[in-house]
Amino acid sequence: MNKDTIIGFVLIAVVLIAFSWWNQPSAEQIEAARQQDSIAAVQKEQAEKQAQKESAKSVVDSSAVDNATVDTTALFHTALQGTSQQVVLKNDKLELTLDTKGGVIRKAVIKDFKSIDGAPDVTLFDAKDQNMNIMLAGKQENIVTQDLYFTPSEQTDAAVTMTATAANGGQVIMRYQLGQDYLLSMSFQTTGLAGLFPPSYKEMEIEWTDHCRQQERGFSFENRYTSIYYKEATGGTDKLSESSDRAQEQTEEQTDWVAFRNQFFSVALIAKDNFAKGATLTSTMDEKGSGYLKHFDAKMKTAYDPTGQNPTEFEMYIGPNNFRLIKDVEQQSKFGKDLDLEQLVDLGWWLLRWINRWFTLYVFDWLTGFGLNMGIVLILITLLLKAITFPMVKKSYMSSAKMRVLKPKFEEATKQYDKPEDQMKKQQEMMSLYSKYGVSPLSGCLPMIIQMPIWLAMFFFVPNAIQLRGESFLWMADLSTYDPIIEWGKHIWGIGDHLSLTCILFCGAQLLYTYFSMRQQKDQMIGQQAEQMKMMQWMMYIMPLMFFFIFNDYSSGLNFYYFISLLFSAIIMWALRKTTNDEKLLAILEANYQANKNNPKKQSGLAARLEAMQKQADAMREQQRKR
Repeated sequence: MNKDTIIGFVLIAVVLIAFSWWNQPSAEQIEAARQQDSIAAVQKEQAEKQAQKESAKSVVDSSAVDNATVDTTALFHTALQGTSQQVVLKNDKLELTLDTKGGVIRKAVIKDFKSIDGAPDVTLFDAKDQNMNIMLAGKQENIVTQDLYFTPSEQTDAAVTMTATAANGGQVIMRYQLGQDYLLSMSFQTTGLAGLFPPSYKEMEIEWTDHCRQQERGFSFENRYTSIYYKEATGGTDKLSESSDRAQEQTEEQTDWVAFRNQFFSVALIAKDNFAKGATLTSTMDEKGSGYLKHFDAKMKTAYDPTGQNPTEFEMYIGPNNFRLIKDVEQQSKFGKDLDLEQLVDLGWWLLRWINRWFTLYVFDWLTGFGLNMGIVLILITLLLKAITFPMVKKSYMSSAKMRVLKPKFEEATKQYDKPEDQMKKQQEMMSLYSKYGVSPLSGCLPMIIQMPIWLAMFFFVPNAIQLRGESFLWMADLSTYDPIIEWGKHIWGIGDHLSLTCILFCGAQLLYTYFSMRQQKDQMIGQQAEQMKMMQWMMYIMPLMFFFIFNDYSSGLNFYYFISLLFSAIIMWALRKTTNDEKLLAILEANYQANKNNPKKQSGLAARLEAMQKQADAMREQQRKR
């Protein structure tokens, strides 16, 4: 890799980091925005409560009602009063608690996953965190399920029917059926209430909210993977911004499902007849230390049959973000759709996702199948990737070694081209020598090109691998979060409130790898290039420091992988350097030169273009001289 390429990479990185730093809001601006969002949210909530009170009052005060219109307050006067009761549905994987007030799920416990406080199971949400409200707009008044008390019937460990009965015998019926693991089937139906609604009424409204709990140790890191996901019925999967203090979108197409996702667990609501376009999805970030990550709100519409002949059907996935498991659970869906729920496991952009989907996942599953510790699995994945890329890395290194042993000859052959106007001739002579000796100055870039997609793919794979959650290795208590060697109470910009040991090791390995890489580049630089390289090497040594500020808050598993990968890369470069016989290599190159020096056709395309450009420049100078 030549110096121009290195300068390009470094400048791109510096510009991106500087731009991000310059454009980030100050702490005062962030706090002011959050306070403003909180005030707006409180004002909105108060306005909604006042509107509900006025709506209820109008029902009570209404004395003259059309024959085709039914007073819902009078109709459901019995269902508007009652006592809240808990109904539990459970299997070996999941335990759901339903409340007869509103007839909805109030608590979800995912079994066999340790919680942040050491409990054996994870409580994904409870009554104070999540709510789902179904609203039906009648001719005169609305039916709001959160105001109704339901009566449970047909109850088993896996199923229950919730019924709210009206004075005229009409009913609001909600049925739940828990599958064998993480999929819940739901239906909503009304009977005997068709007269409440206009003939054209065909949609119901759903307001679904969730105060997403912090389930992992690192607040900032977990927040990076916490957002609202949704899938368009005729398109792909999308999500709201994870980094915004407040993100809001309105869907432009019908959607198959909407999901509230944190780093390792998700709740996805799937509609058999799709959610109508125009659904409003909102995500608001919470303060660190609150015990919550974000507040989610989804306002949606879906099909509803007032006659009660066709119930509105849903399915809900409540479980871990495990790619293979979600694929299996999706097969249990009765809707016959290509739900693509596995997109809840973020494996990266299209190329990186392809690498993770068809390579990393299979290797990871194969290694974990032996019951190995996850730290050992990460080491073995690193070794396997190094073994696969070694032939190309060795070929690239040998190309650089050839440039190194030829350096004295190149300097001798081009020393007469020191004037600025002779630089093209110098490049032309260099290209000619490259061709005759059979070397390529660009081959040194190959290791970076080969390893960059793998590095980026692992950047997405490791933080989303739920198999690492709670797994310890060596000094790392949990591979899915940071491993502090020291912590302090106050947040420091750029560092946070701790120092992560694996991040320090990663940056140290990066320094070591940079040393060998820069040494290799320096050994093949000629003339002024070698002087420029001295300045360049200091810029390259700054990169590990930048990585520290970026990765100090990242998971120890990811930092450990990068540490092992860079350490092995440095060892490979050192070993290749020690085992390369420069004298034998130079003899081979000299033989190539003797075989090609009298062959005028042995010239690279670039050399030919440079020669043509040089001739054109000489001709122009000659014309100017004659004038």
